Amino acid sequence: MATKLLIKRIVKISNHVFYLEIYLHLECKGLHNKIVWEIFPSNYQDALYAFSNKEKINKLIEEQYIYEPTNKLNVPRVRLENTN
Repeated sequence: MATKLLIKRIVKISNHVFYLEIYLHLECKGLHNKIVWEIFPSNYQDALYAFSNKEKINKLIEEQYIYEPTNKLNVPRVRLENTN
């Protein structure tokens, strides 16, 4: 059985809606074990919010949707579940 290489989610942050896409088949150059993901705003106001709050959104998405909390060795575990 083939696995899905793309996970899509709808994310709501501070009353703004974003479409999150997680690409499981891509790797970041120079960064090992780094998951590649993108967010897409649903409208112009959401795009302005995302532009003004890049760091906050990056941290929130990586903590809640991409990586699990670290274990005792401070090694992050990657979430690979797909509930679509």
